[in-house]
Amino acid sequence: MEGFIDGLNGIIWSKGLIYLCLGAGLFYSIQTRFAQVRHVREMLRLLFKRKNADAGISSFQALAVSLSGRVGVGNIAGVAAAIGFGGPGAVFWMWVVAFLGASTAYAESTLGQLYKVEEDGQYRGGSAYFFERCLGWRWLGIAFAISAVVACGIFLPGVQANAVGNAVTQIFGDGTMVDTVLGRVGTHKLLGLGAILALLGVIIFGGIKRIAQFAEFVVPFMALGYIILALIVVVINIDKLPGVFSLIFSDAFNAQAGFGAAIGWGVKRGVYSNEAGQGTGTHAAAAAETEHPAQQGLVQAFSIYVDTLLVCTATALMILITNQYNVQGTLPAGQFIVQNLPAATEIGSAAFTQMALQSTFGGFGPVFVGVALFFFAFTTIIAYYYIAETNIAYLNRFFKRGLPLVVVKLVIMAMVAYGTINSAGYIWNLGDIGVGIMAWINIIGILIIFFMAKPTMLCLRDYEAQLKAGGPITFDPIKLGIKNASFWEKRAAAKK
Repeated sequence: MEGFIDGLNGIIWSKGLIYLCLGAGLFYSIQTRFAQVRHVREMLRLLFKRKNADAGISSFQALAVSLSGRVGVGNIAGVAAAIGFGGPGAVFWMWVVAFLGASTAYAESTLGQLYKVEEDGQYRGGSAYFFERCLGWRWLGIAFAISAVVACGIFLPGVQANAVGNAVTQIFGDGTMVDTVLGRVGTHKLLGLGAILALLGVIIFGGIKRIAQFAEFVVPFMALGYIILALIVVVINIDKLPGVFSLIFSDAFNAQAGFGAAIGWGVKRGVYSNEAGQGTGTHAAAAAETEHPAQQGLVQAFSIYVDTLLVCTATALMILITNQYNVQGTLPAGQFIVQNLPAATEIGSAAFTQMALQSTFGGFGPVFVGVALFFFAFTTIIAYYYIAETNIAYLNRFFKRGLPLVVVKLVIMAMVAYGTINSAGYIWNLGDIGVGIMAWINIIGILIIFFMAKPTMLCLRDYEAQLKAGGPITFDPIKLGIKNASFWEKRAAAKK
């Protein structure tokens, strides 16, 4: 089975998907005249504009929900894997995919907000919704919804839980035998698993409002605390910082692990971490209460910067500045190009990050990473549930006997348990397959939408014109020639 999963992962994450991710980001960057740079000030202003309704959540809450999905184990264990397999140069390509991906995030999130609907007293939307409403391709909406339910409900939660289990193992060792039934499962993993499941059940049974309130409170403190600790590590080793940046840039094009490995792992882990182009961020974007669809597109573009340029960079600098990493070559198998740590150190885990902090803070370092991973993983699993829930709701409009949401909740909990006790490589490959399938469907879909209708560009130009005129900010899709944006059509008609 593992051989089949490895092979499938290699097919999905071929050079085609890597260049598609980078190409789509570059395309939208040019089309929007690099809105991700021009509108940074506006992004910050919108973040703290409190506006929500009974059916929706605020822009900041939507950002927090999307960040809870973006800021996860990919920022800690994923960055370590990118360096371990792709070399320090992979970090540069993570930056590239973040910069370009911010424009992709603007496009897909604006579409999510533009074509959202109000169902059962709350806003819902996402890639499945706008594929159907904008293109009229219900089959593509169904295909994306199925891929999202499988990826976010089955494949991806296990990755998050697995990282927590491995981090706790790094702290306590292999653990003790529990009994003949549990075999190699240590008590430390069971404790981590129990904590995740207990809190997870409380939150996901409360719907988007409770998810948003929890994410709004936890995510900013979680990310800020992690970045502060990373800054301390960097300041203590500040004399090494120029050399680290020099290594990242030089290795990006003259990679020790090979140029293909550097760009491949950098893009793969960058997309996994910041989710630009996956279509996952569109769901939280659709749930927000805004004055104009472009506003939430800009807010979600900023979330890419927070995820990769801040949190991922913090991890990379800690690992590289303390020299706590190995780089593994492809041929012969298992050979190290760079070896600073014991060969048994798990590359696909958070071990590099824990050792980097341990070298500075002693025993506190690995414990802090374990705690950070718990919260990063927990909030991400919650975001995955919300995405799965939204796509189940979409599918239930056509398949009235679809699985009830309670089954999805139980499946996610089961996958958390499964992921905690299985090997990192196997679980990460499952997660990569889920991410890759969604990315293929979503990126091709939003590019087709651009060439057929250009709604994202119409929204951006309209919003920029209103900003230049000094407001007030309004939105009428009919005036712009945008069809089937029924939520906004009704709102515009009500204001006349």
